[in-house]
Amino acid sequence: MQDLFLRGKKVILRNIKSEELGTLWQLRHGEDKPAWKKWDAPYFPYENMDLPQFKENQAKRAAADQVAGVYSHLLIQVQSDIIGTIVYYWENESTRWLEIGITIYKPEYWNGGYGTEALKLYIDYLFHNLEIERVGLTTWSGNERMMAAAKKVGMQMEGRMRKCRYYDGYYYDSIRMGMIREEWNETKKNLLN
Repeated sequence: MQDLFLRGKKVILRNIKSEELGTLWQLRHGEDKPAWKKWDAPYFPYENMDLPQFKENQAKRAAADQVAGVYSHLLIQVQSDIIGTIVYYWENESTRWLEIGITIYKPEYWNGGYGTEALKLYIDYLFHNLEIERVGLTTWSGNERMMAAAKKVGMQMEGRMRKCRYYDGYYYDSIRMGMIREEWNETKKNLLN
């Protein structure tokens, strides 16, 4: 599979090189209580893993990507700084129900539009390379930045399961957002320029 390099005004999305796995592991698993986990489904326990297990998981993902011909896990980079990852996964592959997720690991890059631009680039890549009619994103009502970024790229609220996420003494809603291919085709010219 050829290397992938998607350039926006602020971020670059690209495939992960094997020599970068240590850096990526450090961003994701280098702390016991990372700041990014407060926003990325904090109601689920943080699962730390050692570097060999992380490398093995990444190798399995890369092998599956080779078969599919589409990258399911990309780095988000600002200049030469790796700041996060963006992924897709199948909620139900037989019905082509695809979801995406994004994590910006470095707090200094929160609220700067980096995640929004990464979403735009990745959604366009997925619609261009997969036979799908919808891209979805699931978050929680405590992550207002994620909901705002999804809305900025044209995703709509599709579902709200009320008070089903308990975290830090409070109940939050589970939020489902999504967009269909026709909506993306109508709005992408404005979003990608």
